[in-house]
Amino acid sequence: MAQEQIFNKNFAGIITPAFRALSAFQPAFGDLQTKDGVTENATMFSIKSNDLPAQLGNYDTDANTAFNDGSDNSNRFGKRKEIIYKEQDVPYDSTWAFREGLDRFTVNADLNSAVAERLDLQSQAKVRLFNALFGKKLTESASDDLGSVSDVVKLFGKASQTYTDMEIMTPVRAYVDPETYNAIVDAPATTTAKNSATNIDTNGVVMLKGIRVTQVPTQYMNGAKVIFTPDNIGRAFLGINIVRTIESTDFAGVELQGAGKYGAWVSDLNKKAILTAGYTKPSSTATGKSDSTKSTDAKDEAGK
Repeated sequence: MAQEQIFNKNFAGIITPAFRALSAFQPAFGDLQTKDGVTENATMFSIKSNDLPAQLGNYDTDANTAFNDGSDNSNRFGKRKEIIYKEQDVPYDSTWAFREGLDRFTVNADLNSAVAERLDLQSQAKVRLFNALFGKKLTESASDDLGSVSDVVKLFGKASQTYTDMEIMTPVRAYVDPETYNAIVDAPATTTAKNSATNIDTNGVVMLKGIRVTQVPTQYMNGAKVIFTPDNIGRAFLGINIVRTIESTDFAGVELQGAGKYGAWVSDLNKKAILTAGYTKPSSTATGKSDSTKSTDAKDEAGK
């Protein structure tokens, strides 16, 4: 029987810090949750929730409420609402797998060191996979698009006002594509003369209108110019079925194999706090090439 070494725990230990360092949307989803042994499990986790808002009323001191004529059919606390929590299974979004070979005759490195390096590189590849999913998850979960990004100061002012009216108390972050990021850095409102937390020499900006700004590669934005969201709005999961090396019968070395599942989740309630700007919804044509609908910016320009 071929010799096998299991690296499930090793891979989980490698990918967790890689996720913290390389995830484009890590503040929105928190630390990566890893789960070992997901062979037949299609569900990331189950939750219990209810969507009934808190009810407030006035205490009724009418003489005929709960007393006298209303003794048997009224209550001074008001109508009683029954609270029932429903169970919800949250599925994984997709699967992942890799298969590599390391031949002792040709690898030209210590085999164990080479395996460790490949596991590190595979973890980085998974984080890039997560980045694409997170951008898609956030844009598709957004409750509204704030429109054009042609005036970033006005846009961020509108976002700040929206979150204030929502009574969002947690920190809000704007994930922006490189073009929008540079527009923010170059905006008149982000000059040192206005005591802005901006360093134009290093092309860095910390806050605009009380919202922290994070630059994200365009390919992870899923068609949005800006994604506004509070931190810790969702959760990210990695399910590990197997990560192993196994002695090959086809060459003098080992096969490095891995497979599992991954996913991200945002509750329906939290989706209300996700906003986009300049969003262009991606779509696929019959030829498989990327196509898209008109963006908000394009609509605005057409309307002028």
